[in-house]
Amino acid sequence: MSHIRITKQFSFETGHALYGYDGKCKNVHGHSYKLSVTVIGTPITDTSHVKFGMVIDFSDLKKIVKEEIVDVFDHATVFNKNTPHVELAKELENRGHNVLLVNYQPTSEMMVIDFSNKIVKRLPSHIKLHSLKLQETETSFAEWYASDNA
Repeated sequence: MSHIRITKQFSFETGHALYGYDGKCKNVHGHSYKLSVTVIGTPITDTSHVKFGMVIDFSDLKKIVKEEIVDVFDHATVFNKNTPHVELAKELENRGHNVLLVNYQPTSEMMVIDFSNKIVKRLPSHIKLHSLKLQETETSFAEWYASDNA
C-alpha cells in the first residue's frame, strides 16, 4: 500500500517578544500564525473499519493539534521564561491575560520545534509526523521536516 501524506491547516493569534533582539521584535507584538501539519501513513485497508481508506481522520488530527497548540497558544502572549520579560508576564497575568512562559526564545523556528515534539507524542503509532510549516506573516515561515531530524 502507498504511503500518503495528509495535511491539516490551523490558524491562531499569538503575541510575543524577543528578549535581546536588535530589532523591532524586541517589543511585544503579535502575529496571525498559520500552521500546516502534515502526517504520513498508509490508508486503512480493513473494509469493516469505520475509517476505511483513511490514513487518519482529519478530525482526529484536528483534536490533537487544537489541544496541544491552538487552544494553548491562541490569544496568548509568549515569553522566554529566562528573560526579564518575566516581570511583564507576571503583571499581565495579574491583570487576567493569558501568558505562556516557555524555555526557549519564542521565534517561529523554536516554536515549530516545540510543536513537533508535542504532536509526535500524541499521534497513533502507525502515523508519523512528516512536516510542519509555521507561517508568521504572508512572506515569512519556518519549516520542520522529520527527515531533517532523524
